[in-house]
Amino acid sequence: MLAAGPAWAAPAAEGKPTADLSLKEAAKGTEVTVTGRGWPAGTVVMLLLCGQNMIGGTNSCANDAGQAASVGADGGFRKALAVVAPPKPCPCVVNVTSVNGDQSTLALPLKITDHPVAELPTESGQARLAVLTGVQLKGDDGVLTWFGAPPSRKFTVTVGNLGSAPVKDPVFQIGTAHGVFAPLWEEQQWKGTIAAGQKARIELPVALSAGAHGDYTVSLKYGDKVLAAQPWGVGRPYGVLLFWGLLCVVIPAAVFRTGMAVVDRIRPRTDAGAAGGGRHRGVAARLPEAAAAAAAVTARLPRIPAIRRPEPAEPPQTTTAVLPWFTPDSAPGTAPAPPSAPSEDHPTTKGHP
Repeated sequence: MLAAGPAWAAPAAEGKPTADLSLKEAAKGTEVTVTGRGWPAGTVVMLLLCGQNMIGGTNSCANDAGQAASVGADGGFRKALAVVAPPKPCPCVVNVTSVNGDQSTLALPLKITDHPVAELPTESGQARLAVLTGVQLKGDDGVLTWFGAPPSRKFTVTVGNLGSAPVKDPVFQIGTAHGVFAPLWEEQQWKGTIAAGQKARIELPVALSAGAHGDYTVSLKYGDKVLAAQPWGVGRPYGVLLFWGLLCVVIPAAVFRTGMAVVDRIRPRTDAGAAGGGRHRGVAARLPEAAAAAAAVTARLPRIPAIRRPEPAEPPQTTTAVLPWFTPDSAPGTAPAPPSAPSEDHPTTKGHP
């Protein structure tokens, strides 16, 4: 019998269970010891010796020689497994699967002496992925998102292969829907292989358009089946509103200051004003310039003829009607004309002095 010792161990990962074999190669009829660490306390672990890397499920395993081990309070177990000829040729593995708990699975390679070795058959059967647990969106919004940058998250989910064939580099579809609208799908490929009966934790990036806000729904689809959906509430980018508000205040102020500077530069200046302080002259120095400018403008204006006011009309003269049987001098209401002095042309009447 070969010397005992931990010959091969499953790759350890932080927070994940591990297992190792006491032998790397064993003959039929001997035993190997399987030691596990980091398993959930109180769970039961099933040990099976399988051929063809367990392609096709437990049909390639020596189910009659399988063993069950109980995990202790420290998360470890130790169990001897008989080395028998599996129904399929090697490459062979010892499959370690948690029956209850998180259902973790590990495959530990083992070479069996005098057992035939053949090439792995072409993978056949159907792959069927299903969501197990852990659907969530990871990530937070940064400062740039507050100013309209595209929000982004990581869609994380644990999927299991319930079919009889492994899934290699599966292509998923990530859909984003805003409110009641239909989702927009985008294909994303996950690098890795999910063997039959195993599960894997996948993370796929998802991003929205710039300035997006409101209630969104992120969906995961494999083939024609939607596996999971997760709501996503995106806040309004108030930084954009603040930016436009400041822009509406700064630009008019800058234009006003620029216009005032141009007007101040191109307006005419006098020697007295320039000697008196240039741009920052007093009010007294600016008055002559303003008067001269007003006179120049007035001189260029067209002459408007003066408007003559109508003269007041003379009151109408009233005349007294003269009756036909009165002479003008003896008409009623008229005073007799005073006697006039005799003129040279009209001598006095004879007989009168």
